[in-house]
Amino acid sequence: MIHVVLYNPEIPQNTGNIMRTCAATNVKLHLIEPLGFSLDKKNVRRSGANYVDKTNYAVYANWEQFKEQNQGTFYFLTRYGQKKPSDCDYSDSTQDLYFVFGAESSGIPIEILKDNFDNCVRLPMTKEVRSLNLSNVVAIIVYEALKQQDYQELEFFEPVELKGKDFIKNG
Repeated sequence: MIHVVLYNPEIPQNTGNIMRTCAATNVKLHLIEPLGFSLDKKNVRRSGANYVDKTNYAVYANWEQFKEQNQGTFYFLTRYGQKKPSDCDYSDSTQDLYFVFGAESSGIPIEILKDNFDNCVRLPMTKEVRSLNLSNVVAIIVYEALKQQDYQELEFFEPVELKGKDFIKNG
């Protein structure tokens, strides 16, 4: 299973967008406190995520509690990483993969990064920009892992309950 871990997220709109991505991809979301916002539906819904009730998520008091309750392979997304996402093998869908993202203003604490340096990953980008928006990076990494797992259990066509796969041909 693929997991997204947000370490001290600060911006409700980012978390709301990430919840929507997680709901759309069957990915579990882990939130490590403190959160920079209230997790009530009103706050998160304002971000456009009407998917809070469809998101599989858990909240933890701190990093230690999270680590005690979760086992698997951990990847840390940081501008200081020296691996590209394509350098990593996410193809084993029987393995629990955890993608850890830090607070928007400060990232993942350096102590955690130092202890996990070999699994620190950076998205390549120009020198003009130090980082991308958190919710965008989450989507990129989740879909890289899903691509390597051939998008298991995801719909390839518009569901019939909506407009169906032949909507363009018949519309």
